[in-house]
Amino acid sequence: MASMIVISTTAVPDHVGGALSRWLIEPCPGLFVGTVSARVRDELWSAVSASVGDGMAVLINPADNEQGFVLRTSGQRRRHVIDFDGLQLIRFAAESLGSSSGESKTSSAIVK
Repeated sequence: MASMIVISTTAVPDHVGGALSRWLIEPCPGLFVGTVSARVRDELWSAVSASVGDGMAVLINPADNEQGFVLRTSGQRRRHVIDFDGLQLIRFAAESLGSSSGESKTSSAIVK
């Protein structure tokens, strides 16, 4: 059964947007929306996640859970999806802090 999906892309190669626009509409730059089958959705996501390069992409599709949707992400990003008792939440990674020796540290602790 077909269901609506949303794919958001940032700084991905041009051919990724071209491939997505064959199946989905692009109401604003980098945002793709459409109704496709689960098989097409998974194939599109495989192609996008393999080609994201230095950019990032997020897929949102309906699911049979409390939130009613599932998030999938690919690429470098500051926001990370975490599972908290069956809910998908967003955790922000701390920005790199430069120390006096020139090294950078990144904190990714989860506060419960």
